[in-house]
Amino acid sequence: MENDQLLQEVTAKANVWLGEGYDAETRAEVQRMLDADDKTDLIECFYRDLEFGTGGLRGIMGAGSNRMNIYTVGAATQGLANYLKEAFKDLPEISVAVGHDVRNNSRKYAEIVADIFSANGIKVYLFDSFRPTPELSFAIRHFGCQSGVNITASHNPKIYNGYKAYWEDGAQIIAPHDVNIIDHVNRIKDVSEIKFEGDKSKIQIIGAEVDQVYLDKIKGLSLSPDVIERHKDLKIVYTPIHGTGVELIPASIRNYGFSDTIHVPEQDIPSGDFPTVESPNPEVPSAMALAIAKAKEVGADIVLASDPDADRIGCVIRDNNGEYVLLNGNQICMILLYYIISRNKELGLIKGNEFVVKTIVTTETIKSICDANNVRMFDCYTGFKWIAAVMRDNEDVLRYIGGGEESYGFLAETFVRDKDAVSACSLMAEACAWAKDKGMDFQGMLADIYKTYGFSLEVGISVVRPGKSGAEEIQALMKQFRENPPKSLAGSPVEVVKDYLSLNATHADGTVEKLDFPTTSNVLQYFTADGSKVSVRPSGTEPKIKFYMEVRVPMANVEDYNACSKSAKAKVEALKKDLGI
Repeated sequence: MENDQLLQEVTAKANVWLGEGYDAETRAEVQRMLDADDKTDLIECFYRDLEFGTGGLRGIMGAGSNRMNIYTVGAATQGLANYLKEAFKDLPEISVAVGHDVRNNSRKYAEIVADIFSANGIKVYLFDSFRPTPELSFAIRHFGCQSGVNITASHNPKIYNGYKAYWEDGAQIIAPHDVNIIDHVNRIKDVSEIKFEGDKSKIQIIGAEVDQVYLDKIKGLSLSPDVIERHKDLKIVYTPIHGTGVELIPASIRNYGFSDTIHVPEQDIPSGDFPTVESPNPEVPSAMALAIAKAKEVGADIVLASDPDADRIGCVIRDNNGEYVLLNGNQICMILLYYIISRNKELGLIKGNEFVVKTIVTTETIKSICDANNVRMFDCYTGFKWIAAVMRDNEDVLRYIGGGEESYGFLAETFVRDKDAVSACSLMAEACAWAKDKGMDFQGMLADIYKTYGFSLEVGISVVRPGKSGAEEIQALMKQFRENPPKSLAGSPVEVVKDYLSLNATHADGTVEKLDFPTTSNVLQYFTADGSKVSVRPSGTEPKIKFYMEVRVPMANVEDYNACSKSAKAKVEALKKDLGI
């Protein structure tokens, strides 16, 4: 009965998409799904509407209310335009910036977004071609816009596209604006309410002139120009993995003073098909295989990468055996913050009002580094919009020097309010030169950090459950972990359970304290007596449930690195067994 009701509901929604307001291609695809004996496609495409998550809209491209297409993009933009005209009704002119990545349909969607904004009387700054996501954030602040949209699905597979909405500070939208925008989108009951016919007089094309200002600002973040001069021939392999970083990241590295950036020609080709990789994600080893092969060929000191929209950074270093190994996102964030704090300290710039931000699932070693160096550290929810919110709350009283998350995102600057692989790659190259100047390679620097602040190993596991049934299974798993928390993990008692949905931290003795966070979130964390931390959360943008595991072991000497790593890996396996994953 329940399935019959669902089929009736999706059929009714699909029939609306056969109306004259939809183009012929869309109508034909919807009719095909309605006529098919197997209704799986119909259900998947219409059982819900795409909603804003931690990264805005994101979905598989195709026809239907649960797919990325000109109509879901159009409704989101019309709703955003309506809200902007309400929120900024006293301004003589409202303006927005619009950008996009290299994905299939991204330029098409971006131009439709620009047309809809302009048709609503809103001035649009539209990039002339694909650009890194952080440059869109920069453009919002640079032009004094009230909002912005970037068409991107970040590092998702090629069948996906997405829609990131930004507010006037250049950060992705959070409450109350996200809820208000959704409300305005939901008020649109017919496609005829979307103003697709643009006003070209209100669309200004922007390009190289913004690139130059952005790159110059990033150059201003450099802390060690003298070190770079001594090591300007550092061998740096860089790959954009077919994405938007192809021009600006090498340009920024050159701008810093490095002279030997080596490309991976096959991956310098911008393409939404990502032809050389299964997944265009720099955290996936296979996506880095060509860059590592190039590094071996030329004897590179470091390998850098960015994801398709150039907000995430990937990094490969050489270990003690001369093998190239992929750093995880926690290590990248930790190394960059360690470098920035250490260099600020060397330059006498630590005054006691500095702060960094990390997400709750990111390594606790960062807190140890901050505590030891008189730098304040703030925790926030997963997603760079929350890091940006902490920056905004403290920008008039404290000095932001960096922040990041375990998912390969880092931001060193305040003139952007989203993670930025352009600045992160530049600073990572500089940190490598700084380590070399001190007689260390990056592996030695990493071992030194662990010796000083404690060895930690972080492992993330995503359990994918696609579709409607998958979403229900993910909800059931979260319910199970919430109602039956483990008493011990990997042989160590669980001392604290943090539930960010209730904002309660429950201790082993039964005492409960409130968590100080701006809103609730469907996240659970378990902290054990031996320093391990396990976090569990459903993804806000993808059909998966994520497990973040961090284990700690004592490390007295840098020579103990391999032994500590082996011990930590064994502890992670024990955690996985206890969690049933």
